[in-house]
Amino acid sequence: MTAGPGGGVGQLAVSQLAEALDATGQLIAAVPEARWADPTPCPGWTVRDLVSHLVAGNAMFAGEFGSQYQPPDGQDLAAGTVGADLLPAYRDSAAALLDAFGQPGALDTIVTVPFGTVPGIVALHLRITEVLVHGWDLAEATGQLVAFSEDVAEQELAFSRDKLSDIPPGRRPFAPPQPVADDAPAIDRLAACLGRTVTA
Repeated sequence: MTAGPGGGVGQLAVSQLAEALDATGQLIAAVPEARWADPTPCPGWTVRDLVSHLVAGNAMFAGEFGSQYQPPDGQDLAAGTVGADLLPAYRDSAAALLDAFGQPGALDTIVTVPFGTVPGIVALHLRITEVLVHGWDLAEATGQLVAFSEDVAEQELAFSRDKLSDIPPGRRPFAPPQPVADDAPAIDRLAACLGRTVTA
């Protein structure tokens, strides 16, 4: 393909983000009430903490593109936590994120995110990866099956492998890559690349 970030390739990536957000949203919607305090593959995080982190991340990335989205009253993004009703907060933050990335010129804009200062198209792939991997975390924590696109997970695995070397020294947001079968689903290989232990 020859289209630039703001063209067909970029718009395809925005649609892939929408698909990933929706799939993870379905996992959130299916969390049993009794499991919100369960541990996740992210050390020290409960299911509630993990979903709160996703809401905060969506809002933070959207804000880099000028979004005015704020979670409902009583939700504290600065602390990385949100209130009791997480599913509507997640859906609202996802809508704000998609709107932000869909703005004209957004994918060519230079923004500053925890990974560093990057073009919008890189921020978009970072967000797709985050939503996929934390969706995997959520599925593991709550005994659900993941339903992510194999092609998109494969794409973000290649992206992650390429970008891991760009992480500044001393700032390692992920555990070291873990072993995983070469023929494992792409989402499992992506999770293992970003430090998760994948069991057969």
